[in-house]
Amino acid sequence: MRALRQGIPTLPFVFEDYLLDEERRELTLRGQVVTVGPQVFDLLLLFVNNPDRVLSKDDLLKAVWNGRIVSESTITSHINAVRKAIDDTGEEQRLLRTVARKGYRFVGQIRVGGNGEARQSDRPAIDEYSPTTPKEMPSSLVLPDKPSITVLPFQNLSGDPEQEYFADGIVEDLIAALSRIRWLFVIARNSSFTYKGQTVDAKGISQALGVRYLLEGSVRKCGNRVRITGQLIDATSGTHIWAERFEGALNDLFELQDQITQSVVGAIAPQLERAEIERAKRKPTESLDAYDYYLRAMAKLHNGTREALDEALPLFYKAIELDGEFASAYGMAAWCHFWRKINGWMTDQAQEIAEGVRLARLAVTLGRDDAVALTRGGHALSHLTGDVDGGIALLDRARLLNPNLAPAWFLGGILRALRGETDAAIEHLTHAVRLSPLDPEMFRMQVGMALAHFFAGRLDLATDWAEKGLGNLPSFLPPVALLAASHALSGRMDKARLAMQRLRELDPALRLCNLKGWLPIQRPEDFARFADGLRLAGLPE
Repeated sequence: MRALRQGIPTLPFVFEDYLLDEERRELTLRGQVVTVGPQVFDLLLLFVNNPDRVLSKDDLLKAVWNGRIVSESTITSHINAVRKAIDDTGEEQRLLRTVARKGYRFVGQIRVGGNGEARQSDRPAIDEYSPTTPKEMPSSLVLPDKPSITVLPFQNLSGDPEQEYFADGIVEDLIAALSRIRWLFVIARNSSFTYKGQTVDAKGISQALGVRYLLEGSVRKCGNRVRITGQLIDATSGTHIWAERFEGALNDLFELQDQITQSVVGAIAPQLERAEIERAKRKPTESLDAYDYYLRAMAKLHNGTREALDEALPLFYKAIELDGEFASAYGMAAWCHFWRKINGWMTDQAQEIAEGVRLARLAVTLGRDDAVALTRGGHALSHLTGDVDGGIALLDRARLLNPNLAPAWFLGGILRALRGETDAAIEHLTHAVRLSPLDPEMFRMQVGMALAHFFAGRLDLATDWAEKGLGNLPSFLPPVALLAASHALSGRMDKARLAMQRLRELDPALRLCNLKGWLPIQRPEDFARFADGLRLAGLPE
């Protein structure tokens, strides 16, 4: 590795459209940060520091792992992660080549700082370099291996120049908010705004910026009110994925701007995920990478049934196998084990809980800045270890990283209900519904509301919400238990016994004696109310 000399900062490496900045420990592609793990960054830095030299396994262990012995699969997964970061593949090997039984060799054309001499390579150089605009951009950029989007400047239809700033502010906020979603590649504001005032040619913009999705919209002022319209387009096919209209008073422009940003991001994030899932489903299995396996697994997980979960878990493991630092995949795999536990589907509970905890801890360690990994891993840890306070802290960090991530709000709301913070739980769950009103996991929000109202003593509301959750997922165990307890405590014994019959069919092993290990209810009075209701309804000791 290069070192700082006499206070002079090291110059970044440039290859293709990438800039590798050792001092800032940052890899960027045309000005956009490419997220990589620390060891993956160190590997890439080692390769570009040694162009055209074959680096052996021992070289990698010495430089990146400080001589510590690691498994062959660990090295392979890190090499795959390097290739993924620089849009290379094991088949193409245009930048990083495998030399059979010897090691690896970086073969890309490298410049130092953009003005130094090019290092030897078999690839053409970029004549001049700017972090945002190379001298000659390709006419059609290759799409990244994750969903990619640009937010175009919104049209000001008001005829009021003052609204121009408001429209631009909304777009800038949307770009910033979308950039917090780690699985999304977002074009920077400066590139998006080069299209301000131009007629939108979706396909042309897609090719010029190398993105699949475009978000465009307009702003119109009517008296003291403003109307915002937005639409999401798959530019590669011309398909309209989503369109919506938002209105508000102009009393507080900044508050209205925040509300619109939150609503738009909350609405389009699930739509983008659905579109990507459908795209992954259409791919032949031999061309799938880690992210495709992850998407296919997510589609199964949203279903919520035992059969779907049995299909999802191996897909998450496959994603982890292909990318050993895929924090979100670890989090979702851990979450599958939690889902098996809460529905009474575990066959070897001790072993499966231990595996779920292992995966969840890897998720929150590898994904310290990944809101999805922290959300799913943190929630799984709460249920698998009983540490609800620790889980809430992880989900609170996830919300700071991405305030528009609906699962961070509704899973955090559920944990707060289990801790007895019923008012805060209802606020979080209500906000999640506002963020994602058509969410495929709406049944989780509904059951969270049922839990919160039950612990608050509002048994009729608990019953209503539990029935809504069951209507969306009849095999979900907690709403059946909440129905049985709520009906029994309200004196509706016929309905309580029917719910208990259904509960016993779904999980014959559930008893009052193992109730504490089933749900991590924190307050003794909440647990006593739940246990009393289930005892009255007929749950055996």
